[in-house]
Amino acid sequence: MPQRPFRQVDVFTREAFRGNPVAVVLDADGLTDEQMRRVANWTNLSETTFVLPPTQPGADYRLRIFTPQTELPFAGHPTLGTAHALIEAGRITPQAGRLVQECATGLIQLTVTTQPGASPLIDFVLPEPGFTPLSDADVAALAEALGAPVLTDPAPQHVRVGPVWTVVQLPSAQAVLALRPDFARLARLSGQDATTGVAVFGVWPQGASPGPAAIEVRAFAPADGINEDPVCGSGNGAVAAFIRATGQTPAVGRQYLATQGAVVGRSGEIHIAFEGDSVIRVGGQSLTCIEGQVTL
Repeated sequence: MPQRPFRQVDVFTREAFRGNPVAVVLDADGLTDEQMRRVANWTNLSETTFVLPPTQPGADYRLRIFTPQTELPFAGHPTLGTAHALIEAGRITPQAGRLVQECATGLIQLTVTTQPGASPLIDFVLPEPGFTPLSDADVAALAEALGAPVLTDPAPQHVRVGPVWTVVQLPSAQAVLALRPDFARLARLSGQDATTGVAVFGVWPQGASPGPAAIEVRAFAPADGINEDPVCGSGNGAVAAFIRATGQTPAVGRQYLATQGAVVGRSGEIHIAFEGDSVIRVGGQSLTCIEGQVTL
């Protein structure tokens, strides 16, 4: 059986084994859907990606993204980790610091910023978000599943950024860290609403953050087999879209750092930038932890 180049990349971190890993098959041309699903189920990571030749003009490569149970149209940390792996392996070269990824959501614009003595900072332009409000009954059920009161001004919303996240704001970052949700109930709610999961955030009071972060984020996707995603790009993108839509940008900042993963032993850092009235950039650093071949 042929061997294909494989890397496992830790995303949204400056320190190995402290971010969110993604498995990357760098050459998936000719693989069947069933083979991709099997590999993703075997790696048992939140996402496994498969790099293919592009089919749309302007794209540098095409990406398919699988969880252990399903295929995603787009996801944040797999996008950044795959770009990092491709650049590091010399399979693609950014032109003027830019790349274009093709995926089921469409063409994703990426920017690559080199940093002396460190891995590059790679960011992507978030797909145009869509918003759907929750009913009062749904908000009450969500609060019960999370096991904590949620803010109703601004009220939770379903935010579509490729995946659909239910974005919930809590009174503080400390309240986010204290959550002990009922994953079975969250899974049922996500199944009923056909959403990816729940992204919860709270703002750090000035001077209270353990570092330079403006907000703390946690993301739960038990319906997809991921009780808690250590560091989630699309979830943070949905949170950023919620912050902008609810008029909180002046308070949080047009550029801010989000932290995620402390509860599960990680220290993820997500860079968010608002450009004009429409563009949201989500970025971070990555490190390769495993390099080799996978036999398929």
